[in-house]
Amino acid sequence: MTTRREQTSHESRELILTAAAELFAEKGYRQTTFVDVAERSGISRGSIPWHFGSKEGLLLAVLERSVAAIRAGLDADEPDPGPLWEAEDEFEALFTAPTTKLFVTLLVEALEPGSPIQSRYAEIHATLREHLLRRLRRAPLPAGVSADALAVVIVGAGIGIFQQWLLAPDRVDAGQALATLRTMVAALVP
Repeated sequence: MTTRREQTSHESRELILTAAAELFAEKGYRQTTFVDVAERSGISRGSIPWHFGSKEGLLLAVLERSVAAIRAGLDADEPDPGPLWEAEDEFEALFTAPTTKLFVTLLVEALEPGSPIQSRYAEIHATLREHLLRRLRRAPLPAGVSADALAVVIVGAGIGIFQQWLLAPDRVDAGQALATLRTMVAALVP
């Protein structure tokens, strides 16, 4: 049985993680400070290093929680969900989850040599590819098209669309672009 103190500590940790995820997505990792996280979360600045050790520890915890949320959402799929992307919104949901903005914003951080988030970022992409592969392997693919390569193309296109939208939301309609990608994939994989 958890004590009130443990429960309060868990609640504080969750508030900090939520605030940090929002701020990292909005401002980026480098521009976000403990003061920003404390103000957004309503938790004292001194509690942040107590829970996470450092800013890097906070970032890793945010990514770990985000990967777990993606896996939980993707694992909730039925073992045999029927035709490829039966529901129109399901395809778009892969790339418009709340964590997508965070992942796109942190891309530069992940690409730096020796980045502490590089392996977690690669895990995010692998998780998305695994989800797609479960469906693509059941579908008849055209000659010369492998399910693995097509999963890489779909994930890359989806993330690229969202990245363009973040840079120029007034000029890029992410919903329309994702719908076009889904239509193209559906034409390739009946």
